This record gives sequence, C-alpha cells and structure tokens, in this order.
Amino acid sequence: MFLENISLRPYNTFGIEANARRFANIENLDQLRSIVETNKDLFVLSGGSNILLTRDIEKPVVHIQLKGIEVIPGKDSDHTLVRAQAGENWHEFVDWCIANDLGGLENLSLIPGQVGTSPMQNIGAYGVEIKDVFHELEAMEIESGRIVKFSADDCHFGYRESVFKNELKGKFIILNVTFSLTKRNHKLVTDYGAIRSELAERGIEKPTIKDISGVVIAIRQSKLPDPKELGNSGSFFKNPVIPKEQLESLQAIYPDMPFYNIDSRDVKVPAGWLVEQSGFKGKRFGDAGVHAKQALVLVNHGEASGAEILNLSKRIQAEVLRRFGIELATEVNII
Repeated sequence: MFLENISLRPYNTFGIEANARRFANIENLDQLRSIVETNKDLFVLSGGSNILLTRDIEKPVVHIQLKGIEVIPGKDSDHTLVRAQAGENWHEFVDWCIANDLGGLENLSLIPGQVGTSPMQNIGAYGVEIKDVFHELEAMEIESGRIVKFSADDCHFGYRESVFKNELKGKFIILNVTFSLTKRNHKLVTDYGAIRSELAERGIEKPTIKDISGVVIAIRQSKLPDPKELGNSGSFFKNPVIPKEQLESLQAIYPDMPFYNIDSRDVKVPAGWLVEQSGFKGKRFGDAGVHAKQALVLVNHGEASGAEILNLSKRIQAEVLRRFGIELATEVNII
C-alpha cells in the first residue's frame, strides 16, 4: 500500500521540496484501518495548504482522499445538514453548496485546502468561521481504530484553533465533517472587509449567497496569489489580539493603525499591516519573499526551502516585536 521515497512538492501549496520515506493515498476506510492497525505514529496530509515543510518526513505519510457529499434532511424548516468527506476540495464543496442554494459557507469561498482540515484550523474569512456552521465531525482514533463523533463543544474551537491542534494533535484522523446550512432565509454577512463596498460597486442591493461568494472570490484574487502560480500557504500569521491600552499607546505613534473591536478590553490588529509597516511587503530574500499585494502572505518564488521561509518569518516576527511590542503567532503549521 505504501510507496517509497515520494516527493511532497506536489502535495504542499508552498511548493517546498521534501521527501516522504513512505507515502499512501487513502481513498476508503478499509485502507485507513489497515494502516492504523500497524502504524500508530503517522503524518496525516490533506490539502497541504496550511503547512510549511522544513524537513523530510520519516513517519509514514497518509494522504487523505476520502470523497463524497450527502444531504441529511430534517433538521428544521430553515436548515439542513450536509456531510462532506475529508478529501473533498474545500472551494469545490463551497461551490456545490451555493449551487444547491445552501447558505453559510459563501464567505469562505476560494480558501485552499480540503474539508477535513477546515475544523482543525477553524478556518475563517470575512466575518465567518467554521464554528459558526459546524454541526459535527467523525474522526478515527489512531491508537484504537475506533470512529468517534465530535460536537462543536468537543472541538474546543478558538481563533484558528481546535482540539486537534492541541491536546488531540496527532491522535485522530478526521474522516468527514457535517455542517448546518440554511436552505432559506439566508443570513448574509456583508459588513466585514470590502464586501459591502464591492457589492455597491457592482450595483447589487439585495445580494444572494452566490453574489457574496463572487465578491469574496474577487477580493481574494485581487490580493492573494494563486498557489499554482506562486507557492504560498495563504495567511502566514494570525491577527494578534492586544489590550486597548496598548492600542492607544501605539496610536499616539501610528494614528492610522487599523483595528477591530473584540470586546470591552481587547482589539484585533491586522497582522498584514504590522508586517507592511515593518518594511517587508514585496521584499524578496533569495526565493523566499513577502507578497507584493498582501504582506500577510509569505511566498516561494521557486526554489526556496522550508528553512528559508521559516527564517524569513522569524525575521519578520522579531522586527514586529521590536517596533510594536506585539508578538506574531504563525497560522501555518511548521513541520
């Protein structure tokens, strides 16, 4: 079942060259069960869209390719449940939901990756996160091979966080995810980022979920590079949360510093703005660089190693800390 010495370059959106000593494509549960019976320390690879490979992988690599989408009727008159297998392409799944007039995921259009990693990261964009539409997921426990259901509470969702990135890291393989989506009376989120202004520019006063998706796609394409053309993993850093007192001190020096209110005590500051103000936007260091249109995105111009991308990220973190007193945490998983 395993292939030997496989290049992982085609399997990570950064386009980093790294080697898997043993590699298996997983297309059904029987294959996965067979592997976990004899392998308890696995490297689980999905879409490769949120990882930075800095070394070869000695553990057996399992590439999750489980496919299938099904509607589970009967939740209530306004909602339905949709279960997608972990290997489904995320954006294609969002498109499928929109084509079937199922709302809730439209703001998450064009995010790279697969369905199975969406709850792991609690992916989010333009005012919507996975936790807002999540119903449950099924995952296989590697140690026992048993299949376990996780509710939203079980997942311990946080900002780009879940139980699968923390206390259960490396212990489960996500098999499928079920979402609670609206089939009528869609609740559109239009007040985040440039969505509202883009709708106005298009003359759309009563947007549909398809309109929202189209606008989000246009905004993302205007700022973010296509990984097929320029290696990247989307947002490399999380937007930091700081106390309002710290914001006020910084605004005395940087009066135009943007922020979003979190609660009465804290605000969220755009990490891309901090990186840009620190002088890194559009800069290139060998083949490792920072995107010219969005400073939150680190890029591989061709032959950068994972170590070179990582060193650049550390250089950025150090400068942002020196200049603003703010620590940037990585959103990308460093391997």
